[in-house]
Amino acid sequence: MIQKREAQDLPSALNQLHELKAQFQGKTPAVFLDYDGCLTPIVQRPEMAILSDEMRTALHELAAVTKVAVVSGRDRKNVEDLVKLDNLYFAGSHGFDITGPGGMASEPGGAKAALPALDKADGILQEKLQHVAGSLVERKRYAIAVHFRNVAEDQVQEVRKAVDEVLDAMPELKIGYGKKIYELKPNIDWHKGKAVMWLMQELGLNDDNYIPLYIGDDITDEDAFAELQGQGIGILVGEHDDQTAATYRLESVEEVRVFLQDLTDTIKQKSNG
Repeated sequence: MIQKREAQDLPSALNQLHELKAQFQGKTPAVFLDYDGCLTPIVQRPEMAILSDEMRTALHELAAVTKVAVVSGRDRKNVEDLVKLDNLYFAGSHGFDITGPGGMASEPGGAKAALPALDKADGILQEKLQHVAGSLVERKRYAIAVHFRNVAEDQVQEVRKAVDEVLDAMPELKIGYGKKIYELKPNIDWHKGKAVMWLMQELGLNDDNYIPLYIGDDITDEDAFAELQGQGIGILVGEHDDQTAATYRLESVEEVRVFLQDLTDTIKQKSNG
């Protein structure tokens, strides 16, 4: 049974660092992170989410001492280009497209079969929403993100109606929710949590030496938090519109950076000890 709580009821990962580290039980944390709202602040348009030099340095230094993966709803190539680090693993499209050091390249989850439906849905949504000011239909390889952050409140329902009409006509697709986003995804039992466990298996980390630690801010990250309950640690950044299966909380992107730096120091001390 997945345990869920209100975000504000979670203990701070920074204030409870000693307690959190005790859960490592001598293991090294393998770190998985969302991009938007976790490594960069949420912005008005996706292309404005630029990684700071300080955060890039924190990620690079952490990846030098343990496995680090960015698990994003963005296209894998897009998030790779934003992060600009070759010692990380990247799971794009909620884990349907994964690459990493040593030539790793895989598309687990079986989403290719949904590509024709995504192509068709993209065209229909572009046409249906072209007159809705502020809407943005963003085609990704294995998803379509329909952004309504900049849509007037009285027109949001029109955006949802268009999405529902497409979904009703295409059983190959299902809806996902994010912060001011409706997302059409392949109707397959695959998500960020399954991608994390796939990576743990593929990288040989599912033994007694490693523990998965996932940091994310959005409803789509809840699949990973739920997957890790009882076998890893979930940390929510800020809050979203639902209860969370995470065990700790960080307030901001800046707190994420501080936490990652501390984690790096902790792992270094362990390896030197």
